[in-house]
Amino acid sequence: MTPKQRRNLERLFKPRHIAFIGGASAAHGAAQCRRSGFTGTIWGVNPKRDELGGEPCFPTVADLPEGPDATFLAVPRDHAVETVAALSGKDAGAVVSYTAGFGETGDEGAEVEARLIEAAGETAFIGPNCLGVLNYIASAHLWPFDHGGRPVERGIGFVSQSGMLCTNLTMNRRHADFSYLVSIGNQSVLQIEDIIDVMIDDDAVTAIGLYIEALKDVPRFAEVAARALAAGKPIVALKVGRSEIGQRMTISHTGSLSGSDELYDALFDRVGVIRVESPTALLETLKMLSIAGAPKGRRMMAFTCSGGDSGMLADLGDRFGMTYNQPGSDTAAKLRAVLPPIATVANPLDYTTPLWGHEEEVGRVVETALLEPCDVAVMAQDHPRPELGGTNEDYRADTRAFIAATGRAGIPAAVCSGLAENIDEETRDLLMAGGVAPLQGIDEAVAAIDAACRWGARRTQVAAGDGAEALALTTSRCVAAETKVLDEWQGKQRLAQAGLHIPTARRTDAAGASADAGEIGFPVVVKLVSADLPHKTEAGAVKIGLADARAVEQAVEDITASVAAYAPGIPSDSFLVETMAAKPVAELLVGVRRDPAFGLALTIAGGGTLVELLRDATTLLLPASRDDIARALSGLKVAQLIAGYRGAQAGNLEACLDAIEAIAGFATGADDLVELDINPLLVGTESTVAVDVLLRIATD
Repeated sequence: MTPKQRRNLERLFKPRHIAFIGGASAAHGAAQCRRSGFTGTIWGVNPKRDELGGEPCFPTVADLPEGPDATFLAVPRDHAVETVAALSGKDAGAVVSYTAGFGETGDEGAEVEARLIEAAGETAFIGPNCLGVLNYIASAHLWPFDHGGRPVERGIGFVSQSGMLCTNLTMNRRHADFSYLVSIGNQSVLQIEDIIDVMIDDDAVTAIGLYIEALKDVPRFAEVAARALAAGKPIVALKVGRSEIGQRMTISHTGSLSGSDELYDALFDRVGVIRVESPTALLETLKMLSIAGAPKGRRMMAFTCSGGDSGMLADLGDRFGMTYNQPGSDTAAKLRAVLPPIATVANPLDYTTPLWGHEEEVGRVVETALLEPCDVAVMAQDHPRPELGGTNEDYRADTRAFIAATGRAGIPAAVCSGLAENIDEETRDLLMAGGVAPLQGIDEAVAAIDAACRWGARRTQVAAGDGAEALALTTSRCVAAETKVLDEWQGKQRLAQAGLHIPTARRTDAAGASADAGEIGFPVVVKLVSADLPHKTEAGAVKIGLADARAVEQAVEDITASVAAYAPGIPSDSFLVETMAAKPVAELLVGVRRDPAFGLALTIAGGGTLVELLRDATTLLLPASRDDIARALSGLKVAQLIAGYRGAQAGNLEACLDAIEAIAGFATGADDLVELDINPLLVGTESTVAVDVLLRIATD
């Protein structure tokens, strides 16, 4: 996005005038835009009409009084290129192309799309093949269908690769209010990242939601997402599908453990994007962050008027890793003084029905409980439907008390209903006005609070480290068409130069193996060395624990025969003799692969022969700090072994981190690296040693 395109995109969000170009769809859009309350100028463009949707209509773009700030384009494909060129020549601002039939239809459409891109010039061109833009700040809607939503001063910004999802979201009954919704279409000119970039600087945007099928420019996305994190604009993404980005045949375990979806997870974790799995989770998480904000920690105080709600909140909090600190003795004594005798002092706190509807008394309970250190508060409360004829006032009395007490405490807060539908519109309005998030569904609510905690924690981590600038990804050369696998000896020598510990070893032939073993010192390991045999165990090409020269001679004979039977034609005249590593505390797999979209991806996993079965793995994008590596490692089950599981001797964690850092450093400095697999990396009580290395490099 050029500086002028950015200025033109800003015109889209604050338009003085809008042009609707086309027939029925454009006419409906123009009429709907005016009905919604847009007070600026609307022009139609259609050579066969005098008016369009009740607005003045001009025969051509050239006849318009000036270049419109925003344009909705709904003409046949054959007229799109010349129309967009005319708009560009008129110094139009943004063009939103509902017109379809371009690259999404095949080669012919792609050729037309290429001409469309050229015609767009410096306009902020969105699409083609998109539904449009909904602007609830200025009531400036460039949209061909009816939609919900309401005018707001501030709200969620949403960018989507699905236009119809935007329409569906506007009709939500969850009080998720939007500032802007942008259907991005083919992303021929402007992409998701460009829209995010402008939304970050727009005070009307409280948080940013995304629907993603695949990203076109991962490094650029990482850049703007990191900027959003630093600016305090949370991003929540619903990412679907398994992209074909980076899918290549792989010879290593690493590739099977870090497919494209894992790379998206690694990207989102890196830059603080919260990934959710459903539209419901998307809305609830965005509400929590945009209305209440992110908690500073995981200490949660919960209030209910039901033992059932207390039990469910307790279980859900435990599942999502929330902390329910119990009231200390002083606070407990104060709570007993304001609670009914039948109530039990606890967290979650069931303040019982005798207090229900008594605003002042409930307020004292909440305020007293919040004397304990707390990061976030939640109240479980289901409200009756208005048509049932009962009063909601008793419920809202508790709600008002909770709003006031949490406001004085200065912590993020939410009221959640057990069932999504059991919180009425008036109560949702009351909560939002008080800065408390109305969350719908008790499990969705705790999940949203957990997500908000994770976002806040990541923002704190990044701010305490090297800042958002350090989150930039390694620029990746395209994965070469021609590659080769180095043999184990060659691979280990390159890694040893980068500071990784490897066993003492000799490369030798069959005749010299036993003598070299004697010089190294028994016990030893003997392996066949061949770039054509990357996985030696299956071929019987490895023998371990050899205690004397005769054992080495026998091992050479056995390996030669086994490989000849397993893979006839592989040369068996080169062997690696190396010292037998001591029994480790734990085995790791550490691998790196170069992805054409994501750059270098570092995978850390529990290693050994069961690596793919156990799939105890995590992936980071490079470069990664030592702290990021340590956090990733601590999340694996194998970390318990390194720490000394059930009283066993602990591994040297610092030496382990040194080794992984050395591998990451080697990868970022090796321009020819395609794929690296170290399995196992043995973590010992003193050192960490790489005993098997597979390295594939580019040759062109």
